[in-house]
Amino acid sequence: MIRLAIFAAVLALLLLAQTPGWIAAIIAAVFGFAASYIFLGRLRTQVAQGVADRRSGKTHAPTDDEDAEDALDTQNYLDGRGLEGDGPRQQ
Repeated sequence: MIRLAIFAAVLALLLLAQTPGWIAAIIAAVFGFAASYIFLGRLRTQVAQGVADRRSGKTHAPTDDEDAEDALDTQNYLDGRGLEGDGPRQQ
């Protein structure tokens, strides 16, 4: 999103300076890429580390749905009904 905002701002400035549209788009794209590469390096590193952690299994992003299912499975197990998928339930 930040890169898009940089691109849009540079594009708007170049179009206000009456630069031809296709040249303004190319310059804005190059400037947006260069600025984000230089100034957003820390953010890029954090995102890359997060992706690497998720792929290696170090972190897991649970959802509310997963938390609810885990709580239900735990309660069923404690009530003696077993876990889901353990076969027919005893009544």
